[in-house]
Amino acid sequence: MKSKKKLAGLALAALLSGCAGEPAPPVQPETVESTAPVFDFEAKTVMLNSGYAMPIMGLGTYSLGHDTCVNSVMALLESGGRLIDTAYMYHNEEAVGEGVRRGMEEYGIPREEIFVITKIYPSQYDDPEAALDMALEKLDIGYIDMVLLHHPGKGDVQAYQAMEKYAAQGKIRSLGLSNWYIEELTEFLPQVTVMPALVQNEIHPYYQEQDVVPFIQEKGIVMQCWYPLGGRGHTAELLNDETIRAIAEAHDVSSAQVILRWDLQRGIVVIPGSSNPDHIRENLDLFDFELTAEEMAAIAALDRNEKHDWY
Repeated sequence: MKSKKKLAGLALAALLSGCAGEPAPPVQPETVESTAPVFDFEAKTVMLNSGYAMPIMGLGTYSLGHDTCVNSVMALLESGGRLIDTAYMYHNEEAVGEGVRRGMEEYGIPREEIFVITKIYPSQYDDPEAALDMALEKLDIGYIDMVLLHHPGKGDVQAYQAMEKYAAQGKIRSLGLSNWYIEELTEFLPQVTVMPALVQNEIHPYYQEQDVVPFIQEKGIVMQCWYPLGGRGHTAELLNDETIRAIAEAHDVSSAQVILRWDLQRGIVVIPGSSNPDHIRENLDLFDFELTAEEMAAIAALDRNEKHDWY
């Protein structure tokens, strides 16, 4: 194993050294003010501006059918994961709720340890109270830890204001946004009372949002990424990227673990989707290694500003 890791380290060093033996130019780290959320790598949580602690790694459930979703949620909970992301448009809120309830019963997990995020869609913004009541009913887990607006759209401010009321009533604990960027946030934030606790956007090594991430974090808002492994049709290319594979071999971990650890070290919460119990377990195992500054810079240099979904 030592010789394998030594060879991997030499390969990685060659990659990091740049072309023709010249040192790679330094990549400036993102500047984040002291108000930026701080990850607790011991507890594996981050304290939200709403006053609640949220796990920093979990499970995305997009495209998971009912039975698969239930089993995936239970696999996450059995493996020690506690963060689950769903949405009205995923059509699996009922499955998530079932998985949570069964996991609580079978594994003896208190409800307070589990953090469930769902989203309401722009088509629901004209009657947000009905949308929130539906989510509460479908999940059937008491309160909802966090509700996001899924996209900007007509009536989004009014929908968020309804979420604020539900939070005041204790039906929702934290509020957030999905697919909001600098321009959208600059227009939206002055119109609401409660600062979002989280913004969830597409982020992966080929689409890093190096301007958006610090903009959000400097406001005390947690950044979370969907498609952390590149998304449908792009995962294989990303996991086989030469730079990422070399870093993975140097640490004796998978390419997926390298990417997820890179996110965490940027202060970005990860929710990779999977229906494979082994992958779900592996995606939680991110705390026995740490990427060096040179490795973080090498991944930062992979940015293509290449978005893999339309929103």
